Amino acid sequence: MPKYRFHKLAAIVVLVGFAAWMATGEFSSVGSAAADKPKAGEVEQPKAADAGKAKPAEAEQPKAPLRTVAIITPPRRTYARAIRISGLTEADKRAVLATRAAGVIDKLPVKQGQRVKTGDLVLMLAAEEKLSAVSNAKQLLVQRQAELDAALRLMKTGNLPKLQLDTARSNLTLAQSHLEAAQAELDRNEVKAPFDGVIDRVPVELGSSVMQGGEVATILSLDPVIARGEISERDLGYLKIGDKADVRLVSGQNVEGTVRYISRDASTATRTFRVEIAIPNPEGTIPAGMTAEIALSAQPTDAVMLPRSVVTLGDKGDLGIRAVDKDDNVVFFPIDLVDDTPTGLVLGGIPADARIIVAGQELVKEGEVVKPVEADQATIQKLLGDATAGTQ
Repeated sequence: MPKYRFHKLAAIVVLVGFAAWMATGEFSSVGSAAADKPKAGEVEQPKAADAGKAKPAEAEQPKAPLRTVAIITPPRRTYARAIRISGLTEADKRAVLATRAAGVIDKLPVKQGQRVKTGDLVLMLAAEEKLSAVSNAKQLLVQRQAELDAALRLMKTGNLPKLQLDTARSNLTLAQSHLEAAQAELDRNEVKAPFDGVIDRVPVELGSSVMQGGEVATILSLDPVIARGEISERDLGYLKIGDKADVRLVSGQNVEGTVRYISRDASTATRTFRVEIAIPNPEGTIPAGMTAEIALSAQPTDAVMLPRSVVTLGDKGDLGIRAVDKDDNVVFFPIDLVDDTPTGLVLGGIPADARIIVAGQELVKEGEVVKPVEADQATIQKLLGDATAGTQ
């Protein structure tokens, strides 16, 4: 009985051990498994099969593809630099006529809008007493001249002392002075045209009384008529006296003129300079005070014509265009606006070999490497078709 119990207990121990070994899942030989385990103090070496494999975290990331941009190399031409400013027309000469004496208007031979020549009578004040003074001065002059002639005859015969002859000559000179003074006083009653022009305003009526210095008429000289405007200090260096200018009036009339004056004193408020354009106006059809748009044609410059959509802002906020250099890097060129036409912008300051980005310029930045491709004919025609046609 004791032996039976011993064998039964041994069988149970073996059964439990076998179940524990099955639970580990290691079915290889014990010796092989033990050989693969590092001994105490040794570093486990990677297996040969796993040596060439990279861990997932260390896998190389794929590079992002380069951004594609469309480029063109536009034709270069010589363009006349255009400076456009707003202005007004004004008379070449303008005078407000006033009386030099007080009195009542006796003659007023002119009307508003009437053309006059230099020296034409515009107005005359009543001057009966002054006319009488002139008449008396003339008679006195005749008398003094007769007295001198008689004195000269007596002097030749020796019957007149030299002192009396000198007195006769002095009296004649004094009479001449009186006549000139009386005539000058009479002339003060007359107002005459100082230059050829048009009577623009007559604020008085025949028979009315005026004070000395009172305004009686305004006269304008409108040939040539002047178109006046202000240019910026940046554009001042591009203009010179004699340059041609196209002037478009608010009425729709287009005329041509010549720069006759450029101020050298800037306005303290706007830092701009006054420019005057002389426009022939023989018929006087262009009035003073009309709004005008002035296009000044300055010295020609080498430039290209591009659509407005190409212009963008640089990193510093200045206007320009983006292009691609020989290494396909994006570069930025500030622009010089030569002209702004209905078909496009004429831009200077762009190198001759610049490959200008016409599509995708807003999606790239300076220094970025891109993949440039020549714009297709449809894109070029859409962007530059009209602009190119405008340059031929």
